[in-house]
Amino acid sequence: MTKDIPVCNCNEIHEDVLKNVKNDLPKDNCLLSLADFFKVFGDSTRIKIIYALYESEMCVCDIAELLDMTQSAISHQLRTLKDKGVVKYRKEGRTVFYSLDDEHIYEILNSGLTHICHK
Repeated sequence: MTKDIPVCNCNEIHEDVLKNVKNDLPKDNCLLSLADFFKVFGDSTRIKIIYALYESEMCVCDIAELLDMTQSAISHQLRTLKDKGVVKYRKEGRTVFYSLDDEHIYEILNSGLTHICHK
């Protein structure tokens, strides 16, 4: 059973509203980049990695152990996160440590979780 969604029954175009909204809409290329960015959050493994890296900078070995996954699988996910600007890394000798690129990443994820858990 689906709920009916209220629909406007008028045929009046509200030109002032359209003009204001159209002027405030981001450019298409920005919206495409934003949609691409949000795809990163479409995988629960990547979300777990983000939460882990919020708590502490970690190497691939530690993340793999934490999530009970192979280092190869974690490396693949980290590559995706790095390519999308979600994580950064630093080298210390032969060890590579990953961390969140900045605080905004956790804020985005936490806002989504707050929204989902609020419902």
